[in-house]
Amino acid sequence: MGFPTKIQLIKRAKSEQWYINFPSAIAQAMEFERGEVVEWLIEDRLKMILKRDESVLSSDKKNLRRILD
Repeated sequence: MGFPTKIQLIKRAKSEQWYINFPSAIAQAMEFERGEVVEWLIEDRLKMILKRDESVLSSDKKNLRRILD
């Protein structure tokens, strides 16, 4: 299921800022953390890939191991 999202643009005298907001359902499903840094990769003009730092996933695994032990 897709989640249509509008791209927002704020123009200022000397700059522009573009915003894409994630729907809550997607942010929760991805288990994003506040302040988490992600990287956008451009595959082509129709596709962008959002990449997380792999250390986020490895730290989750470490925390899970601690809970299970």
